[in-house]
Amino acid sequence: MTKLAWATLQTCSAVIFYRTPGFDSVLALVNEAHRLELSPWWEVDDLIFDADEYRQNGNIETLPASERELLLFGVTLFRRCLMACNRAIASTESLAAAMRQVGVDDVAVLENALDEQTLRFAEGALAQAQHDPSRIWVCYGSGTNTHDADLLQAAPGLLMAMQQMPELGIRLFGPVRLPSEFDAFGERVERRDGLDYAHYLRELACTDISIAPLENTLFNDAKSNIKFLEAAILGLPTVCSPRSAFMTVLHPGENGMVATTSQEWADAIVQLARDPALRYRLGGQARQDVLDRYAPDIMTRTQAARIFGQPQARRGDAMRVLMVNVYFAPRSFGGATMIVEEMSRRLRQDGLEVGVFTTEVSQESAFEAGHRYQVDGIDVLAVPGAVEGDALGSLDNPDAAASFAAWLAAFRPDIVHIHALQGMGVGLLRVCEEYGVPYVITVHDAWWLCDRQFMVREDGRYCFQKTIDLQICQTCVPHARHLASRAVIMQHGLKNAALILSPSATHRDLYIANGVDPSRVVVNANGFRWPARPRKPRSVGAPLRFGFVGGTEDLKGYSLLRRAARAVARADWSLIVVDNKLNLGIRSIDPEDWHIEGQFRIRPAYTQDTMDDFYDEIDVLLFPSQWKESFGLTVREALARDVWVIATAPGGQAEPIEDGINGTLIDLDNHPETLMTAMTALLAAPSRFDGYVNPLKDRLPHYETQATELREIYARILN
Repeated sequence: MTKLAWATLQTCSAVIFYRTPGFDSVLALVNEAHRLELSPWWEVDDLIFDADEYRQNGNIETLPASERELLLFGVTLFRRCLMACNRAIASTESLAAAMRQVGVDDVAVLENALDEQTLRFAEGALAQAQHDPSRIWVCYGSGTNTHDADLLQAAPGLLMAMQQMPELGIRLFGPVRLPSEFDAFGERVERRDGLDYAHYLRELACTDISIAPLENTLFNDAKSNIKFLEAAILGLPTVCSPRSAFMTVLHPGENGMVATTSQEWADAIVQLARDPALRYRLGGQARQDVLDRYAPDIMTRTQAARIFGQPQARRGDAMRVLMVNVYFAPRSFGGATMIVEEMSRRLRQDGLEVGVFTTEVSQESAFEAGHRYQVDGIDVLAVPGAVEGDALGSLDNPDAAASFAAWLAAFRPDIVHIHALQGMGVGLLRVCEEYGVPYVITVHDAWWLCDRQFMVREDGRYCFQKTIDLQICQTCVPHARHLASRAVIMQHGLKNAALILSPSATHRDLYIANGVDPSRVVVNANGFRWPARPRKPRSVGAPLRFGFVGGTEDLKGYSLLRRAARAVARADWSLIVVDNKLNLGIRSIDPEDWHIEGQFRIRPAYTQDTMDDFYDEIDVLLFPSQWKESFGLTVREALARDVWVIATAPGGQAEPIEDGINGTLIDLDNHPETLMTAMTALLAAPSRFDGYVNPLKDRLPHYETQATELREIYARILN
């Protein structure tokens, strides 16, 4: 239950802790509500947070000592939660004053009132009510055994009235006790126990007079007038003690009666018992008065709106887009994540309302139920992903789908943009279908076609399939038994997308070759961070400087480069290799593993802000990737900074390169000699890079262009 409450907090705009004790698990929820800036309320309709005042309540003296101790222990816990919220809602002005007295300044009053269900039950009860022609029944009810002292306020007067009028009877509801003197009345004393609320109202409607006695204490002065409301909605006249909450709506002689002494109780009961017309008039007026003050629509306008305000309306016609990606800031990992973050910011700046659904690190949130946060004004919900290595959980994660459904219902997007679903699964697409929200998919890699995501075999070599043959796939992952089912699920997800976006034409061709209608997959080229300043000129005649940023994965050509660099038989060159884990305090590249004739240096990963400085240090970017990249972000970053690129082809990485004009294209053959030959050819003519400027930069995409295309794509789908 606590996990569910935590998850629900992430998708709400206000929260009320109603009568909740301050157990540690509850206080964790309160703290989370504060973190979410929900300004939590603590609400109650009894003075159960002040031990001194609670002890003045005579009802607790009628309880066994063990129950008394438990109640007083609860008082401490209730107060703990009240103070943790530091904002409260009381059902009466007296209760509000008591809350302020213990140190809570922000207190609002929201009276106990009628709800639609109670009104519906009451109508049914009145329609079925049958009154006993031989008996006039007085009624009193309590849901707990803590109201004996209250009933004693009226008991002597009730006894006198019943002695005076043989036709009077008392019908008790719940675990309350009358003094032994009432035993003499025999069948004139009845008890009804174990009733649900609808049956309780039906039984109440068959009585004639309601009594609502309360002991004269601050505790009772703080109580609400719910007993008056229940009787009034059934048209029953009520005799009440003159406590504050009753007197806010009760007008003696007009819609009810008041009694303090035993004689007053007896007189009021006898007067009502002897005058059916008076009972009808007072009960009818009471019903009208409570409907005029406590009906749901009235309460919403007069009291609730004053506290909570009106629900926030959507901003005009602003389009709402929900981005979905396995990572998002501050977990900014990978090129797809960079695109999702940048597009989210730019679309928001352009007036769209953008939300994000992503994964969190295990145990990042209490109860592993997810957490909401903001990045640059964008609301993000991060939930636990599937356990690493759980192939089926990564494909379909029911917990993530349930959280996504809640986020979808709360954010109410016009369109959902799916990026990388690993760890969250295709169940999110089913949620979109169930809610009738169109979704687009950007296929950043081959995950939708290949169980290994990048079409790279277990031996690290690229799988050169163009049209996927599952029998070949089965030899690559022999332990897998789900490939056929996976393919069906993925095809369904792609088929039901409003549109499929690919970052490159090469990658688009892969999906077309595997059954995607060409009219349903379009290129939306990724933008990237262009240089903030001109490139620092290369020193004329300086040794040629190579750079590699692909990390230590063989998929990116790390081992291939190491073998090729060792084969370059000259010393007039340098190589900078980026160790992308150094910023995490981990060294993943050992310089002792590199024995080259040129100068070798290791650099930590650059940031968006230090990117220009890094590319100033190199003349040639080495991009010997051993798979057909869907895009090739660093290739574009280098080309925009007048850096020559040696890249494998085919693949998205090769598309912006014209061989011999702004780069060198080599075969995707995993042969170090191929890369070594390309490097040696450039070393033979280093002067070509003195003052070199890429003549094809105008063909490269911009973030602005990508964002504009996305807005137009969304608009076409929605229109």
